[in-house]
Amino acid sequence: MSHYNESAVESPSSTPASSRRPSIAMPRPSYTSGGSGGLSRRSSYASGPRPITRNEYSGPPTPSLLSRAGSPTQPLANEKVASRKSSFASDAGLPHPVLGKLGGLGGFSTIDPNAGKELKRGEFIASLDCGTTSTRFIVFDEHAKIITEHQTEFDQILPHAGWHEHDPEALVEAMRECMNRAMYKLEFLGWHRDSVKGIGITNQRETTLCWSRKTGAPLCNAIVWDDTRTVAVVRQFEDKLDAEGFELDGAFVKGKDALVSLTGLPLSTYFSAIKLRWMLDHHQAVRDADDAGDLCFGTVDSWLVYNLTGAADGGLHIIDATNASRTLLISLKTLNWHTGLLAFFGISDKVLPKIVSSAEVYGKVAASMGVEALTGVPIAGIVGDQQAALVGNKCLQRGDAKNTYGTGAFMLFNTGDEIVKSDNGLLTTVAYQPGPGAKPVYALEGSIAVAGSAIKWLRDQVNLIEESREMDMLAGSVEDTGGVYFVTAFAGLLAPYWDRSATGTIIGLTSYSTSAHIARATLEAVCFQSRAVLDVIEREVGVKLDTLKVDGGVTNSDLAMQLQADIGGFKVVRPSMRESTALGSALLAGHALGLFGWDVNNPETLRAVNTADTQLFTPAISERKRAKMRRGWERAVSRARAWHEGDDELELEERELLIERNVGLEALSLGAAVAENVDESTLDREEAAALRKAVEGVTGEREWGQDNRV
Repeated sequence: MSHYNESAVESPSSTPASSRRPSIAMPRPSYTSGGSGGLSRRSSYASGPRPITRNEYSGPPTPSLLSRAGSPTQPLANEKVASRKSSFASDAGLPHPVLGKLGGLGGFSTIDPNAGKELKRGEFIASLDCGTTSTRFIVFDEHAKIITEHQTEFDQILPHAGWHEHDPEALVEAMRECMNRAMYKLEFLGWHRDSVKGIGITNQRETTLCWSRKTGAPLCNAIVWDDTRTVAVVRQFEDKLDAEGFELDGAFVKGKDALVSLTGLPLSTYFSAIKLRWMLDHHQAVRDADDAGDLCFGTVDSWLVYNLTGAADGGLHIIDATNASRTLLISLKTLNWHTGLLAFFGISDKVLPKIVSSAEVYGKVAASMGVEALTGVPIAGIVGDQQAALVGNKCLQRGDAKNTYGTGAFMLFNTGDEIVKSDNGLLTTVAYQPGPGAKPVYALEGSIAVAGSAIKWLRDQVNLIEESREMDMLAGSVEDTGGVYFVTAFAGLLAPYWDRSATGTIIGLTSYSTSAHIARATLEAVCFQSRAVLDVIEREVGVKLDTLKVDGGVTNSDLAMQLQADIGGFKVVRPSMRESTALGSALLAGHALGLFGWDVNNPETLRAVNTADTQLFTPAISERKRAKMRRGWERAVSRARAWHEGDDELELEERELLIERNVGLEALSLGAAVAENVDESTLDREEAAALRKAVEGVTGEREWGQDNRV
């Protein structure tokens, strides 16, 4: 049954619903000829296809494509997954009277009738998930049904274009609030606090923090993973890598390939060593602490565990193997800090946390954390967020893959115990290490810069839609894109094209094209790029993908997932409960504690985990049509490439240095000479005005060139 009123779509004068987005709600005007047989000059405009309007759509609602998919606060509400009720554990059928008012519990519909009496005791595992914009604490049962959860956002600090910081204390406070509120809700539901047997932690990767070993206090704000202030630092180390190299097995090796072979990573603003070097060079407190032997460096997992286990009063200073593999400072083979790389970046081994596995009992929640209900509960799993999603999707065997469709998209492909070096710019990373001394599991990772952010652009910059949930309605009102392709290279192209000079391009437009075609091309763009990444992975690993497991906000779109199956030529599996990141850390913690018989080394033990309402999307187009669509995409990409000139990146470095100088963050050592040589007279009027705004602290999008984001 069609959900679109075809007669309404054909009528150019139907009355719309009220909206500030003309492409969705305003009608096409009716043009009447001025005389017998006369043709209006707009007749071709009126006779072509017209995008569907909101009041013409009769299908099921679609959740936001920009929300965290599968969140209890964002229950699914489409034809294939009518509700999230099956994702929540309950054994009672009574109407839920009050929990919807507690925040983050809107997905619940029942309550234990024994609440308020003697509390029940069960066996649950919890996950603390600290993302880029919010933290959540989720309690799961043995089937990955959500018992309770709480989520809270924290402030994003954006002092200049391209700079992104977090207040470390705000991360701790968000963690404390989520844990306390979730445990309050657990007891309200009738479960004893002792039912939570352990905690797993997952976190935004690469974000870098520095604090005092003596006081436990942060020495500066955290630099977030997507911050790009360090372009000049990257350039300097690229030159150093080519000219001097670093020591490896008693000899000096030079060039990018040597670094990638050892770490799996290229030099980039993305990774933690570059951010730490910037902190040492620009924050006097960090430099002084380093000189005094008082400096602790860590990623978000390190900071959270340190505070959970006592902070300055005996807190653990650790980092798990997955997060350590994103620092540019370890050998993928040995999983140890590499002395040659430490010397190369000028970092002391005294500041480093101890590297631990992804699944072991590290310590217990200390009373000083202020979470009474969880004091003494063991912390037993730590894993970076994208690797956690791989585990949470149960991609535990070589050849398994998952794709997380969020602001960007992150494809991870399990390569087993083999370190696969990519010849096409993909990253080699530790997927997880299932215990102390256990063989690590590795993965290839391909990052797509733009996924959900393209939908946000259509909504906020172009006014094509009013809400992200309208994408399925609009894009689904046409059968194809009408030959339109949208290369979403807003900040260049990442894997597998690796072209920082590429630009965003909409191509194939004709007078036939409508906003519906552009909307559909936007959804197709991330699907084409995901297929391109998988093409590279399959060639390098020699394994053909049969099924792709998915999570993330864009997976709320049934249309997007069907397009991915059609364009990819593989099956797409989407679970109803899509808190895959949190589930991954919970599975590792349960594995370490021996709960529920879970063993990540034996996927069969997880066969009953998160199986409710799993939706399968299968290819529905011919191979011939798929090949034609992909040829068109590659032609569009070729038109978008090599747009920006080579000088853009150098200009970007100069502007970053000018910002540092004007806000009093001149380099203390590395880069000071470069900063002194920047000539402001080289800027034209528009550039100088933009620079003044940046220096004054006006936040906005980067206006010059491309960054080094991976």
